[in-house]
Amino acid sequence: MKEFIEFIAKHLVDNPDNVSLDETTPDDKTIELTLKVGADDVGKVIGKQGKTAQAMRTLLTAISAKEGKRAVLKILD
Repeated sequence: MKEFIEFIAKHLVDNPDNVSLDETTPDDKTIELTLKVGADDVGKVIGKQGKTAQAMRTLLTAISAKEGKRAVLKILD
């Protein structure tokens, strides 16, 4: 899951070196992914009206459901 979201984010931004993704597990059924990108690239990851971020979250939900888990994606400014 982490590699998939990182792959998508790196292909959306102008500076892929500034992309970092942290994974935490508050409990055994939940995974929290925190995406950090450069200040100039935040808008590209979020997209118009949040459509790109919502699409990434939808894909992440589908992948995590196959594993029987719940995933949360946070995008930091």
